[in-house]
Amino acid sequence: MAAQLLPLAEYERFRTHEIDEACAKVGSVFSPHRLRLVEHGARLDAYMNAVTFDRIGLYCIGYGAEVLITSDTSDSCFFVEIPLVGIAEVSRDREHIVATPQRASVLSPEVGKYMRWAAGTCQLVTTLDRSELEAHLGRMLGRQVHRPLVFSLGMDLLRPSVRSWLSIVDLLRGEAERGGGLLAQPLAFKQLEELLMTQLLLAQPSNYTPALLGEQLRVAPPTVKRALDLIEAHAAEPLTTADIAEAVGVGARALQEGFRRHLSATPMTYLRDVRLDRVRAELTVGAPRTSTVTDIAFHWGFVHLGRFSLAYRQRFGETPSETLYR
Repeated sequence: MAAQLLPLAEYERFRTHEIDEACAKVGSVFSPHRLRLVEHGARLDAYMNAVTFDRIGLYCIGYGAEVLITSDTSDSCFFVEIPLVGIAEVSRDREHIVATPQRASVLSPEVGKYMRWAAGTCQLVTTLDRSELEAHLGRMLGRQVHRPLVFSLGMDLLRPSVRSWLSIVDLLRGEAERGGGLLAQPLAFKQLEELLMTQLLLAQPSNYTPALLGEQLRVAPPTVKRALDLIEAHAAEPLTTADIAEAVGVGARALQEGFRRHLSATPMTYLRDVRLDRVRAELTVGAPRTSTVTDIAFHWGFVHLGRFSLAYRQRFGETPSETLYR
C-alpha cells in the first residue's frame, strides 16, 4: 500500500527496512516481542502511523514481507487488529483464527500470542488501556472487577453490533485525519471514548458477557431521582450512563431499567434533553457574530451535528440557526 494512501498518513512514527529497529519501535509502543522474517532474504518494509488519545490509540502497521510475531504477555492494553489488506494467522492458548478484512483479532493482556502476517498485510489496530477498560466494565456492572477481562479471539466484523463499534473507530480516525474540531472538545471526546469501550464490551464476547447481559437489581424511584438531580447539576460535564450509575450506587443496566420503568426514557435520552434545553438557552441570548451553533453544540457534548439539528428541531419546532438569528 502506497505511503500516501495509508491510514493516518500524517502521523508517521517510523518506516524502516531493519528488522531489529522495527521490533524495538513497535515493542516500545505495545509490548516486548520477537519478530522474524519467514523467508530468508526477504526485504522488510516496516511502518507505523499512530495517533493516541487519553485512553485509546489508533495505529496503522505493516511489515511488507511475511513475518512471525511472538510475545508472552502484555499488561497494559487490549488490541483489536483489523486487516485492511492481507491476512494474519493469530493463536493464543488453544484458540486459533485467520484474521481477514471481515474478521479481526482481539488480543487480551496476560495471554501469550503467536501471529503470522502474510506479505503485504496492513492492519488498523485500536488499543484500549487495560485499567481504564476494566474500570469502565466495573461501572457497567455496578461492582469492582476482580478477574482479568479476557475477550474471545475472533471478532466478526459483519455483525451489526460490531459494525456499530467500527463506526465509532471510523469517526475517530476521520476526525484525526481531517483535523476535526471534535478532538478539541473534551466533553464530546470523552463521550466517544466511553461509547467505544461500552460498545466493545457489549459487542465482543468475553468472560464477563453473561454478567453484562444478565438480570440486574431493580432501581427504586429515589435512586432515579438522585440520578436526575445529578444530570441536571452536571450536564456540562462528560457524563455516561456508567458514571451516573456509579455515582448513585447501582449498575448501569439497573439504572437503565429504572429510567425505562419510571420515565419511559434512558439516562442518555434525559441527559440529551437537558443539554438541548441548555443549548437553546445559550442560542437565545447569543449574538450571531460571536456565537456559532457548532461551538455551542460541541460544548454541550453533541458530536453528530446532523442528529443534533434533527433532535433540536423535533423538540423546539425550529432549527438551531433560526433560534440564534431570531
